Formats: sequence, C-alpha cells, structure tokens
Amino acid sequence: MADWLRRLLETGAELFGPDAAVRVIAIRTMVVSGTATLLAVAIGVPLGYALARTMFRGRLVVLGFVNTAMGMPPVVVGLIVWLLLVRSGPFGGLDLIYTKRAMVLAQCLIATPIVVGFTAAAMQALPPRLPDLLAVLGAGPVRTMWLLAREARLGLLVAVMAAFGGIVSEVGASMIVGGNLERSTRVLTTAIVTETSRGEVERALALGILLLALSFAVNLALTIVQQRHRP
Repeated sequence: MADWLRRLLETGAELFGPDAAVRVIAIRTMVVSGTATLLAVAIGVPLGYALARTMFRGRLVVLGFVNTAMGMPPVVVGLIVWLLLVRSGPFGGLDLIYTKRAMVLAQCLIATPIVVGFTAAAMQALPPRLPDLLAVLGAGPVRTMWLLAREARLGLLVAVMAAFGGIVSEVGASMIVGGNLERSTRVLTTAIVTETSRGEVERALALGILLLALSFAVNLALTIVQQRHRP
C-alpha cells in the first residue's frame, strides 16, 4: 500500500509539473463543460419557466419527455450528434465533427433537459398566484420572470450544479463526437479512459482526483452563492 501511494504521488508530481500537458487538458475540460452549461442554462431556464407557468394540451406529455431526457445515456446523445455531424450526415458540411464545438453541442443537449426539469420543478414550487400578483403590481413579462427566478434561485442553482456535474463527468458523448484527439479534444474523462487502457492506473487515478477537485471547486462556489442569503 505504501509503495502504491508513493507511485501515485510521484505520478501526480509528474503530471502536474510546470510543463505538464494535463493543465491544458484541465482548462479544455472546464471551457467545454462550462460553455455547454451556460448554453443549457440560457435555453433551459426559459423553457422550464414556460412549462411551469403555461397550460396547454399535451403539457404532461412534454414534461414526461423532459423527465425522460434527464436520464438519457450520454453515449446515445453522442451517437445522435455524431450521425448528424459526420461527413455523410445532414450537417457534415459544417466540419464540426471531432472538434470542441461538437463536444459543446453534445454536452449542451445532455444538460438542457436537466435544467428544464429542475427549473420547471422550482417554478412550480412557488405560490401559484405570485405571477398574477407581480403583474398587478406592474411587472412586465421579463420582470416577472426575473423576480420569480430570484425567488426560485435555490432550485435554479441546483439545476446548474446538476447540469454541470452531469456533463463534466460524462465520457461517452465526448469520446464519440470529439474523437479524444490528444492536442485538440482530449478532456479529463477521455484522458482517464486512455490512461486506464494503457495500464497506467496511477496516472488515471491522479487525473480522476483532479477532475473531482475541479468539480468540487465549481460546486462549492455555486453552493456559496446559493446559501449566502439564507440564515
């Protein structure tokens, strides 16, 4: 056990040295997953708000689809995006396959249903007559949505944390649409798979610890924002 721990520490020192390529991979991971999360929030919050506050025929069916999509296997999403972006696919001419943009697209599709579902639940937890009260007080549609979002901020920040956690740790979609190219699309999860397949267990574990640390740092920051106004 002591020898294994020593090898792990030596591997970590090698990986995270001043000239280590792992820094680039870690930054790429945060950029791809962070961008995908922001896009998912920009798309998912308005959609979740609309589902929570608008009554229409088939609404329950739509909510059922959203809740089902929250558990969609990332590898299936990656396969669908790959079929769309591959050269023979309908969007093959855009040359997006095996790029960071394709990874952002795939991760955004994974995260958006999570944001929509959590947002709809958070909005439905508010008093039903609150939007009417805000309208009577003179708040327009955009102002009303902003005020409701402030009231539901605890649930909305949970949506952001769940979405980010769901995509920063996924590997299937990133591997399929990104190709795990060493100097272009390799992220921490695909690097862990690569090192494990090579038998470099200590390197894979060191990368896993880094991934957990980055995820914890992001979620801690969001948790501080979420809880700072609570007693």
